[in-house]
Amino acid sequence: MNVAWSWPFLRLYVLTLLYFSANAMLNVIIPLKGASLGASNTAIGIVMGAYLCTTMCFRPWAGQVIHKHGPIKVLRIILVINGFALLLYPFTGLGGYAVARILQGVCTAFFSMALQLGIIDALPDKDRSQGISLYSLCSYMPGLFGPLLALSMWGSDRMHYFTVAMIAIAVSTGAVGYSAQMSSEPSRPAAQKTGQGDMMFKSFSRLIRNRQWCRCSLLMLVASIVFGAVTTFIPLYAGQIESGNAGMYLMLQAGTVVLARLALRKKIPSDGHWHASWIIGIMLLLTAAALSLSGALTAGAVWLYLGAVLMGFAQALLYPILTTYLTFVLPPADRNVMIGWFIAMADMGVSLGSLVMGLIADHTSYSAMYLLCAGLGAAMVIVAYERRRPTLRT
Repeated sequence: MNVAWSWPFLRLYVLTLLYFSANAMLNVIIPLKGASLGASNTAIGIVMGAYLCTTMCFRPWAGQVIHKHGPIKVLRIILVINGFALLLYPFTGLGGYAVARILQGVCTAFFSMALQLGIIDALPDKDRSQGISLYSLCSYMPGLFGPLLALSMWGSDRMHYFTVAMIAIAVSTGAVGYSAQMSSEPSRPAAQKTGQGDMMFKSFSRLIRNRQWCRCSLLMLVASIVFGAVTTFIPLYAGQIESGNAGMYLMLQAGTVVLARLALRKKIPSDGHWHASWIIGIMLLLTAAALSLSGALTAGAVWLYLGAVLMGFAQALLYPILTTYLTFVLPPADRNVMIGWFIAMADMGVSLGSLVMGLIADHTSYSAMYLLCAGLGAAMVIVAYERRRPTLRT
């Protein structure tokens, strides 16, 4: 039996699905709530961006704490804090949402690092890319039903169902997470004379000189800016398009992510080599998706939904390919912390997609903002390209 599909890992995937179910609904509810209160795109972007901005700041530290104490101990603590954050949403306004988003950001930093590092350390090399892909797959699966549930709660003015949903998710994640097990704990050094902050600083100083890390991080940062702009503003942009529906868009995008990862999970490279053709293709998909979104305002909802499918393919493939590649090429002694910094760059990108793109949308339009996103994606084709060195013949 494939180790990545064994029962201990399946339980972790279920936990991931439950944990991210709340975000699938909140990504719709928060922008709609902000707009109903008269908040600007910039203000909505700040509230939405606070989540992953906080995650970005805590993720490198989370990698070091998990390396020291193990993923299970950390996981049980942060699930309690996450449950408290979820209970704030039904009983507060936009200001309370910002506080809850910050708390969730801290929790997500530790949650995602605990599960991903636990999976990376426990799986053999040949199954590593499948484990990372399945984890990431389950984090997107709530997007199949969460947005539609959120829109039905909002549209029917039955927000008490939203309260029930937040309580149910808080309780179920705590119950599943507390009983979770991992087949092995990450190896720990016998003695560490330097502090965590000193180790992270030294790791960061080394990784900014690491060409592979810099290239992967730049690609992930820019792609995540586009992903963040979509997540935050599609619930508002779709309403401006004739026959456009935000729930349908988000469901199509999430469904494409799920299907693509299931269908292509064994084809994702897991050999430690840079596959430029894969990354260039993904960047072209990202560019085409953003162009489709930009043109949907005049061309119609068909282009909106085409953009959803293209964006879903880009999301499905980019993260597992880059993460798997880094697990092979980064120095083993600093791998956990350096992967933490890499994922922090993805968090920064999503935050910038909310914060900066919200400001741009306020001064231009959603269509112009997505056109700018397309330009960013096209520029990354140059970064992904790598000329093959000629083979020396004797």
